[in-house]
Amino acid sequence: MLIDTYGRVATDLRVSLTDRCNLRCTYCMPEEGLQWLAKPDLLTDDEIVRLIRIAVTDLGVTEVRFTGGEPLLRPGLVGIVERCAALEPRPQMSITTNGIGLKRTAAALKAAGLDRVNVSLDTLRPDVFKTLTRRDRHKDVIEGMEAARAAGLTPVKINAVLMPGLNDDEAPDLLAWAVEHDYQLRFIEQMPLDAQHGWKRDGMITAGDILESLRTRFTLTPEGDDARGSAPAERWVVDGGRHTVGVIASVTRPFCRACDRTRLTADGQVRTCLFAREESDLRAALRSGAPDEEIAGLWKLAMWGKKAGSGLDDPSFLQPDRPMSAIGG
Repeated sequence: MLIDTYGRVATDLRVSLTDRCNLRCTYCMPEEGLQWLAKPDLLTDDEIVRLIRIAVTDLGVTEVRFTGGEPLLRPGLVGIVERCAALEPRPQMSITTNGIGLKRTAAALKAAGLDRVNVSLDTLRPDVFKTLTRRDRHKDVIEGMEAARAAGLTPVKINAVLMPGLNDDEAPDLLAWAVEHDYQLRFIEQMPLDAQHGWKRDGMITAGDILESLRTRFTLTPEGDDARGSAPAERWVVDGGRHTVGVIASVTRPFCRACDRTRLTADGQVRTCLFAREESDLRAALRSGAPDEEIAGLWKLAMWGKKAGSGLDDPSFLQPDRPMSAIGG
């Protein structure tokens, strides 16, 4: 098992499949000039599947989330999912995507064994989407979500980031739309993981701001800690019905004490936290012919050194050198 010195056990594995993306979201990367990982540095499909197998069969991982960059840009994605679905015990598998490629891939991913999807959608307004992402692809995302739902990749979850002066007035509209279409909406506070290191704590839209805005139109009843478990999102029942809305407040309401995640970058590095500045290299061990037991031992050692928290509240906090697109969300 992957346990740390604080007694937390990592059962949720986030696997970045690529650092590349077909959007340029302002809170993630600059419009141009970002240095991509060289192809030889990326894990191969076989290497990814082997590491996931070790995590699932030897280290107690029960959930696998494929991330990026944009994971749908990975040519071998369907095959990776299919091979991981054949593992014993079979992990629950999901994907975090911008949704642009879902219309053409949702059915194949479901057939391969994917269970559900998280789709990033920050706005209902195509013009604002173009400003936020620097691409005119809003319609493709909406159609991708519809295709995911039709394929049975449910529940379809929406991840939304609110940015000052752009979409910070849209929280109630986004929730009303999600309820109407039976999607699960989660707002995520903007985090210091942008490639250009332009994040500022003052001025960011906080969980408190989001909830205040939502309560102008909805009655929100907290589900409570028992229902939340180790999930990153605090959730509220909307108007006493069957729908919920979540807020992932990594900055203002950190949830490190219940963290159950371990992360694998597209170039084979273990990260114990999104905000960590340290990584442990599994790719070198893979390519030097190390047996499964040795790789599992390196992974355990990395997790044993996991820090108590993200350090965001520490005045000496330094943003990770690598951006979200390279780390995997």
